[in-house]
Amino acid sequence: MQATLPDSLLSSLSKLVATQTGLHFPPERWGDLERGIAAAAPDFNFPDVESCAQWLLSAPLTRRMNEVLASHLSVGETYFFREKLGLKILEEQILLQLLQSRRQNERRLRIWSAGCSTGEEAYTIAILLDRLIPDLKEWNVTILATDFNPKFLRKAAQGVYGEWSFRDAPGWLREKYFMRKKDGRFEIHPRIRKMVTFSYLNFADDVYPSLTNNTSAMDIILCRNVLMYFTAQRAKQVAGNFYRALVDGGWLIVSPTEASNALFSPFAPVEFPGAVLYRKTADVRSQPLVVGYPVLPLFEAAEAAPPLPPVVPAEPAPAILPVLPNEATPAANLSAGQAGQAQARQADDRGMPSRMARNCANQGRLAEALEWCEQAIAADRLDPAHHYLLATILQEQGRHDTAIQSLMRALYLDPDFVLAHFALGNLHQSQGHYRQAQRHFENTLLLLRQHPPEETLPEADGLTAGRLAEIAVALLESLPQPAVAVA
Repeated sequence: MQATLPDSLLSSLSKLVATQTGLHFPPERWGDLERGIAAAAPDFNFPDVESCAQWLLSAPLTRRMNEVLASHLSVGETYFFREKLGLKILEEQILLQLLQSRRQNERRLRIWSAGCSTGEEAYTIAILLDRLIPDLKEWNVTILATDFNPKFLRKAAQGVYGEWSFRDAPGWLREKYFMRKKDGRFEIHPRIRKMVTFSYLNFADDVYPSLTNNTSAMDIILCRNVLMYFTAQRAKQVAGNFYRALVDGGWLIVSPTEASNALFSPFAPVEFPGAVLYRKTADVRSQPLVVGYPVLPLFEAAEAAPPLPPVVPAEPAPAILPVLPNEATPAANLSAGQAGQAQARQADDRGMPSRMARNCANQGRLAEALEWCEQAIAADRLDPAHHYLLATILQEQGRHDTAIQSLMRALYLDPDFVLAHFALGNLHQSQGHYRQAQRHFENTLLLLRQHPPEETLPEADGLTAGRLAEIAVALLESLPQPAVAVA
């Protein structure tokens, strides 16, 4: 589209958008910028693009307004099995070896489709895993798919697509994994749909990695054709967060046009024929760049995939032992300062199990996290935060029913525990129980009215009440709408 607005207006809009959303619109993309503003104008109740543009420059924008604006300026175009070369590498070089290495131990896999748009990429991953793992029911597989556009998320959760979404897909895809609807569209099989959890996340404003939104301890993150639209500063920030969200040895997959050793400097670049992927290792400097991996036929199991670069294991963390009070020293013999220090140490000791549980969970060491959390509960069964933390660990283990029970215990101890209501909404949403999810998200919003917007909520990794309210609203908007009966 050729831009028609004055260059001075487009220049100011470009700076505003970069500041407010992190999206980058240089002069050669001003036509795209104007088209996005024109699409957003009706949502802001303006009849034309110029009046909307002038208003955007004159009015202070709320975070919600910024997200509406960004949703019209970002590209939501995607389709099944997009960028097949990257998917071949994912399937035949990364997934196969991950599955082989974990088959004898913890059968667990966590993948994040970041910036999932309308869901085609996330479902593609689910289909790959369905073809690769014959005993899939015996594995704990998490596929998290996030986006900041509720409309995209609603379509993704419904799992219904037209012909255009299959324009470069294998011929067997629709026959095996979709059901044709009366209107000619195709609905994904419920078994595949249940493998993916769609959730709201804004790269610019939300906290990640975090147990609160299930974005920690990932094995693989796919963020393709997303960072290319960000300013360099915002892209660097997001890349750093992805690094922290991965376990040691985890992989970040971006599109070929986004490959940049400068942008992804914390990672070790690994070169495959036609693509560069990024790996989190203990020491990037000691990790050589590996060239020349053969690319095997798509969807045919490799008999002996070549070994991936070794991951240098991190040094095991030293055991942390509680500092116990010296029973030989009577409290009466302590000075006021010493007594205060002793009390502080004891309080710190009481909080150690929950801190260790959180740290282990963030690193993907779920068995250890569970043990620490059980110690915390044994020490204080009436603390609802311990049961909430237990629920987040159980959710990562795929034990959703038990996680729900732990959250209900937390609410029994504290009916106003906002994060427990929010977590229950997320859990029910991931299981396709949309009415229950709606009820818990509405409870979340009701309870948040009792908190000032700027208040940081307990157990929320720095999340404020105002931001959680905005996320809950977005999640409500993303829930599939119930079908309307026709008389």
